[in-house]
Amino acid sequence: MKEYNRILVTAALPYANGPIHIGHLAGCYIPADIYVRYQRARKKDILFIGGSDEHGVPITIRAMKEGITPQQVVDKYHALIKKSFGQMFISFDIYSRTTNPVHHETASAFFKKLYDDHIFEEKETEQFYDEQAKIFLADRYITGTCPICGNPNAFGDQCERCGSSLSPDQLINPRSTLSDAVPVKRKTKHWYFPLQHYEKFLKEWILNGHTEWKNNVYGQCKSWLDNGLQSRAMTRDGNWGIKVPLPNAEGKVLYVWFDAPIGYISATKELTPKWADYWQQTDTKLVHFIGKDNIVFHCIIFPAMLEAHGHFVLPDNVPANEFLNIEGEKVSTSRNWAVWVHEYVEDFPGCEDVLRYVLCANAPETKDNDFTWKDFQDRNNSELVSIFGNFVNRTFVLMHKLCKGKVPFWHENIKEASDDELIRQIEQTKITVENLLEQYKFRDALYSIVDLARKGNKYLQEKEPWKKAGKETTTPEDQEKIDNCLYLCLQLTANLTILINPFLPSTAKKLLNMMKVVERMLEWENAGRTDLLKMGYSLRPPVLLFRKIEDEEIQKQMEKLHHNTIKPDNNITESSAVLPEKKQEIQYTDFEKLELRTGIVLSAEKVVKADKLLKLEVDMGFEKRTIVSGIALHFKPEDILGKQVVVVANLAPRKMKGIESNGMILMAEDTNGRLVFVSPDEKIIAGSEVR
Repeated sequence: MKEYNRILVTAALPYANGPIHIGHLAGCYIPADIYVRYQRARKKDILFIGGSDEHGVPITIRAMKEGITPQQVVDKYHALIKKSFGQMFISFDIYSRTTNPVHHETASAFFKKLYDDHIFEEKETEQFYDEQAKIFLADRYITGTCPICGNPNAFGDQCERCGSSLSPDQLINPRSTLSDAVPVKRKTKHWYFPLQHYEKFLKEWILNGHTEWKNNVYGQCKSWLDNGLQSRAMTRDGNWGIKVPLPNAEGKVLYVWFDAPIGYISATKELTPKWADYWQQTDTKLVHFIGKDNIVFHCIIFPAMLEAHGHFVLPDNVPANEFLNIEGEKVSTSRNWAVWVHEYVEDFPGCEDVLRYVLCANAPETKDNDFTWKDFQDRNNSELVSIFGNFVNRTFVLMHKLCKGKVPFWHENIKEASDDELIRQIEQTKITVENLLEQYKFRDALYSIVDLARKGNKYLQEKEPWKKAGKETTTPEDQEKIDNCLYLCLQLTANLTILINPFLPSTAKKLLNMMKVVERMLEWENAGRTDLLKMGYSLRPPVLLFRKIEDEEIQKQMEKLHHNTIKPDNNITESSAVLPEKKQEIQYTDFEKLELRTGIVLSAEKVVKADKLLKLEVDMGFEKRTIVSGIALHFKPEDILGKQVVVVANLAPRKMKGIESNGMILMAEDTNGRLVFVSPDEKIIAGSEVR
């Protein structure tokens, strides 16, 4: 493994067109912060770079919606985003913004060098133009029906329902988001980066050189490279953004995904005059933390740009996470289906570490995961309060009661096998957590730390020092056993403080205060030791690290989530919304072939390793059937028990994830992707024919 002298960590630049939600935190910012805090504890030379992406179409769309200028939009949301990160203890060394002059200078110079080196291809192409708004339309200004999944509200660059990357030409029935007019094609000139010229380099660098990357990252890169790369425009028509630094380029700006990653470089320039050491020295380890929707930009396009420019290091790893859904549904900022960070810190003051814990414990590291308020409550009450907090509290209470508030003395001569085992567990947990963090497996690392607290509780329960102290006559040997037990529990607490610090920094500070020790104890080399708290040293009384979260608080959050969601208009007509295109006409005899019958859902369970599938047992009246349905992101299994459904009963069996599905449940889908069961208004006997 290559040795590095410094580490440069970047976290994806969020668009400054709205607040951040918990999906942002879980996707890249909490993992990045954990990794950075861990490396700082190892005394590594490391910088953590972040900032707001303040150019691009989402900004101008937000400005139009709010009736203000793009600059006013980014000023407003940059401040809110930066504050939210601070409240959640995301410890950037710098949180910059792409409207800063140094960024404009850096991005312009980068573009100009590629231009001067004759890297770009200058092309005149036809692009979509809104004749009513009198403007060329960027991809995000165009919506239409996705050719892959039929989503009627797909954007010109991506379908947010199925995740497919698109071009405006692929959309069915495209329309302008500015005027709702049908766009027309007009000629315009732009500068293209020839990605295909760097295909061989990228294949060698990624497919042969980085087989250790996460499967989702490596797989997506391989798919792009296997399909062949094409030239990609690095400029756009528009007025908001970095002006193309060439003569005769009026009305042209740099493509946001050309200038945004250069923001990592410009922010480092702002931070330190030694920025080149971190970007241009081969002994620098560069790590990009991102969400899965940014993989192609950070693994294909930006590295190709860096290679073309020359003199820059390439990323050593790009540990991208998948998406975090909320209560079974995809996050939707347009529908306000989100848990906003700035609102969370208002509703749960002092519980920032709880959210960090839950989002890491449930992190979408390998697949999309689901955040639910019930799981949030359970993890807080059952893990943080009952395991971690309980162990620390019991240890400190017993130490004050049985050892006069001081770290007791250790008596080697009466050490028992259970003591040796706990010492071994402390030493091993440090090694385990270290190895997992180096592999970017933050969820498993956190589990190992909480498991150590669980083992501490078990050890304390088995030793029962309170019983020895409660005897009518406590012998000197009894007291020595009490001392040894609580000595080890206190040393375990000190180790928990070091190990948990990257994950729950506020909790670690509380523990330091209780133990009356300085932050230097948090240095990683101290983990695994059992002499961190000196014998005879007096400690402060315990404080509760975590509080129990009540049912009423969770109910309030659920009501808030549903109440604030922007509901789709029930009076939508084809003139006000883009509905799926009509299919070709069929004959009555075609319809007659379908056997539609009512059924009742008897049981439902999630299918292993399939986020979207539920396995249902359905009473068809004449028999019970197993049906696999792709509704897991929309309905919880327990919520559909007893539900009346309509089933295509004569559909040929089909195996899905190894399960034979015998039928199909009929669902209606609105223009926002919401699924609704097609079912009778009144109770009817299972197996009744639908015609």
